[in-house]
Amino acid sequence: MARYVGAECRQCRREGMKLFIKGNKCTTDKCAFERRNTPPGQHTDLRSKVSDYGKQLREKQKLRRIYGVLERQFRGYYQAASRKSGVTGEILLQLLERRLDNVVFRMGFAVNRLASRQLVNHGHVTVNGHKVDIASFSVKVGDKVEIREKSRALETIKQAIETLPRRGGVPAWMTVSHESFSGVLSKVPSKEEMALPIQEQLIVELYSK
Repeated sequence: MARYVGAECRQCRREGMKLFIKGNKCTTDKCAFERRNTPPGQHTDLRSKVSDYGKQLREKQKLRRIYGVLERQFRGYYQAASRKSGVTGEILLQLLERRLDNVVFRMGFAVNRLASRQLVNHGHVTVNGHKVDIASFSVKVGDKVEIREKSRALETIKQAIETLPRRGGVPAWMTVSHESFSGVLSKVPSKEEMALPIQEQLIVELYSK
């Protein structure tokens, strides 16, 4: 599958905000966005005013980059959200939030979503006792997500747990025990609980055209 192979910090500069793609580095003075928060490329100070379409596109790109999802897959999430009853924008956020790689990251077993995706893809994670190596697997309320016993000694997991307070801790919609390397999705979070810096309605407007 295609994936982004450029500099992660360049994505933050392009969106004009921290996307916390690099994990712990984003919380230190080594963060590239802190040193240079202008958009990448030449003559950035001469760029014209952003159109309504441009604003909608930027919101979509922000959300895609936060969760590390490519365009085709992201469009699939939007279509799935639009078929459900409720507020399409909020449902879209909830579908992305329930991805297994994101859940593992939120529980504190990885420093960022990329590292979390690697844990899942390499078979270090189980859901309800069964190994799941698909990062896009949708976790349901009540599902138990656990690091496999033979994988618990991995230094990357230990470091992620130790530095979790720097990344904001475990969300309120999850119940996690780092001693047993497991956690449960207690409920589907609301838009307010996720506290994402996204205007999801602009994304809905973009795809509704």
